[in-house]
Amino acid sequence: MDFKEIEGKWQKIWDENKNLYKADDVGVDSHIDLGRIQGSARTKPKMYVLNEFPYPSGSGLHVGHAFSFTGGDIYARFKRMQGYNVLFPMGWDAFGLPTENYAIKMKRKPQEVTKENTDMFRSQMKKLAFSFDWSREVNTTDPDYYKWTQWIFIKLFEAGLAYKKEMPINWCPSCKTGLANEEVIDGKCERCHAEVSRRNISQWVVKITDYADRLVDGLKDTDFIDKVKTAQINWIGKSEGAKIKFEISSRDVINHVSTKYLEIFTTRPDTLYGATFMVISPEHDLSLELAKSNEEIKKYLIETRKKSEMERTDLNKDKIGVFSGLYAVNPVNNKEIPIWISDFVLASYGTGAIMSVPAHDDRDKEFAVKYNLPIINVYDDEKIINSPLWNGLNKNEAIKKAIEWIKSEGIGEGTNSYHLRDWIFSRQHYWGEPIPMIFCEECAKNHKLQNSNIKHQNEEEKKKYYGWFTVPEDQLPLVLPEVEAYEPTDDGLSPLSRIPEFVNCQCPNCGSDAKRETDTMPNWAGSDWYFLRYIDPFNKDKLIDFDLLKYWGPVDVYIGGDEHNTLHLLYSRFIYQFLYDQGLFPKGLPEPYKMRTSHGVILGPDNQRMSKSRGNVIVPESVADKHGVDVVRMYMMFMGPFEGTMSWNENTLMGVKRFLSKFNIALEYLDNEAKLSILALSTEDKYPEAIVLLNKTIAKVSKDIEEFGYNTAIASLMELLNELHKIRIDESVIPLNVGHRWLMVLSRDNIKKIVKMLAPFAPYTAEELWSYIYKKENHLEEIDSRYVSVHSESWPGVEEKYLIEENMTIPIAINGKVRDQLKLQTSLHGGQANFKHQNEIIEMAKQLPNIKKWLEGKTIVKEIYVEGKMVNLAVV
Repeated sequence: MDFKEIEGKWQKIWDENKNLYKADDVGVDSHIDLGRIQGSARTKPKMYVLNEFPYPSGSGLHVGHAFSFTGGDIYARFKRMQGYNVLFPMGWDAFGLPTENYAIKMKRKPQEVTKENTDMFRSQMKKLAFSFDWSREVNTTDPDYYKWTQWIFIKLFEAGLAYKKEMPINWCPSCKTGLANEEVIDGKCERCHAEVSRRNISQWVVKITDYADRLVDGLKDTDFIDKVKTAQINWIGKSEGAKIKFEISSRDVINHVSTKYLEIFTTRPDTLYGATFMVISPEHDLSLELAKSNEEIKKYLIETRKKSEMERTDLNKDKIGVFSGLYAVNPVNNKEIPIWISDFVLASYGTGAIMSVPAHDDRDKEFAVKYNLPIINVYDDEKIINSPLWNGLNKNEAIKKAIEWIKSEGIGEGTNSYHLRDWIFSRQHYWGEPIPMIFCEECAKNHKLQNSNIKHQNEEEKKKYYGWFTVPEDQLPLVLPEVEAYEPTDDGLSPLSRIPEFVNCQCPNCGSDAKRETDTMPNWAGSDWYFLRYIDPFNKDKLIDFDLLKYWGPVDVYIGGDEHNTLHLLYSRFIYQFLYDQGLFPKGLPEPYKMRTSHGVILGPDNQRMSKSRGNVIVPESVADKHGVDVVRMYMMFMGPFEGTMSWNENTLMGVKRFLSKFNIALEYLDNEAKLSILALSTEDKYPEAIVLLNKTIAKVSKDIEEFGYNTAIASLMELLNELHKIRIDESVIPLNVGHRWLMVLSRDNIKKIVKMLAPFAPYTAEELWSYIYKKENHLEEIDSRYVSVHSESWPGVEEKYLIEENMTIPIAINGKVRDQLKLQTSLHGGQANFKHQNEIIEMAKQLPNIKKWLEGKTIVKEIYVEGKMVNLAVV
């Protein structure tokens, strides 16, 4: 039968069998009707396998999607066959600029474009035989879904973790929206490649930094692979040090500034005596204040807005600054040191101000040499010098003493700083979740606060919240209005700002005229909690059912790309930890994901990243149309380690196709009565060596799948068929070619085990083989209602007695130290391994020439034999 016919047939049957891949809520008392409990589902252990859900672009599934999803699908199918109640869901991360820009270009609504794209993706996923539970499908653009995204934001605001602040952002003049630092590549927008500039704009900010330590500490509760943990820790970038206040002295240049102190963060308070100048960022409040009356400073600040943070912090770039006209007083020696403004200091790090110690920092030294600033050495041979308060101490001792002195002087304290920045939560475009906030000018004038968590804070902190109120929860979702025109504006405001019926509303606090927030949420917002919605996808009353989360949480295996190991994973863990702290989740589930593993990257045939401009893009659906879905699935998993970087190779693909053809030949025989009578599908095993090979393969494939070693698992299956072919059989009945011989040396039950092992990798081929065997066993022309899919069968078990090596090497030790090895052969009779008697093995060990030498002149006081593992002779 043609592979396209086989695929079409089983797609239809699988679609009709709604329960085949359906996760079971196993009797949890819930409002959700997801089907009745099947069989022994109540006693099955749960397994939540999660692939990152895709952004449904118009170009359809790319090879990266197919690779990642195939890896997740194999693991999910394997775990179902092992007896787990598997939750393997799928949905759509569908908000975002690409759809909006495409819709604008085509003069269509993004809602329509999104539906077309998700329909296409779903169809392609089903064709590639991904065993997703489609009954739990979610879409971030569905108002019933983003109602709860908005609800989460409200909770963040109520907890004092969301506030509005004017701050510098990366601005894309083409997309006309703010960009996160990670969306700026080499000073250009990662989407449209336009030059990015900096501008100040009022933004919603979420204080993820309040959870910085928690995000690091929580990693101990996970089984993330090491590189994921390292990426998270490095991104958070915790630095221990001190905050120090330097008194500002205006000298005779400028007589008045609004602040008397300049606060800095440093990881090296021990080098205070070496601080010869200060540097503040262009965005620092002091810089902005000075620019009002100083043209040189004003010009410099304008120039720096054209640079991205990456350009500003590039160590190879020339460091340029401008003198502020101000001096600070170094507290350890009361010397006045100049305050400079330079863009290599970022407002987002520490306090946006640093003390510069040019003798011990290359960047500071480069700046000092350029502007002829003093350089004072305070370390010699790892001991501190030129520092009267702590001369002669080593680094750790000096840091400790310095922090104690700073605290005693009342000018600072020991603290931490982080590379992690608070999360800019505003986007100035249409296609995103509306932020559920209302601003009332009248309440702002009267210093009215909704947030009780803010009332105890200082006046500066309170100002961020004056006049802001959340949309009442009974009015959620705040639905994104469908409009004809939603092009971005040149003034930096969201397109929603041009829709009066959306903007104008009543203040929920005082009833006065008020205005809704017109910014929308970032792409990350909907993807930070989607794994929770899969557990309880239709709940209209709350975010998630407590008991369902208690059963399904945490996600057991989360598969995604390296590019999401920092931001997405941090944002998602933060949101979960925050909601956990609100008492919404069961105790004992402090982290959302148990294990995070990264999938690899497939390069083009030219060993380069795939791109349309290079003409090296591989479309998985097109390859499947040519060679078959199972060939594509197995080839992608056979290319190399699942976490590796691999290049597409058509020759290797054809090798996989030849391997699968051996199963297609089996189908040919099973479909031919004359040939089938020759094979007879024996109920007996006549070749013990074949059983040994089979059991070793089951053990190896099982272990490899568990560890995502798909390439080596497939290699083991290939090797199994090759080795089975080498077994000598009676060919007097019929000469068999390469493809058929493996069917002759195993019983029907053991042939079934091979089909089961094939099933997670090549679901169509395995199902077709399984159905043929079923029909022949039951003398049927077609499968009937009693037929059970191979994907619902049990994974083959291993008979341990067949795993003993035929050739054994036993280490021989004298007083615990290995001095030689004894090589033995085991014999197989009826599947039983026969070993030499313990005493015989010990005697054989003693006769080894090297052991004889070690025993000369010695007395053996004890003989120890660990069966099949070691002989140890204790001598004196």
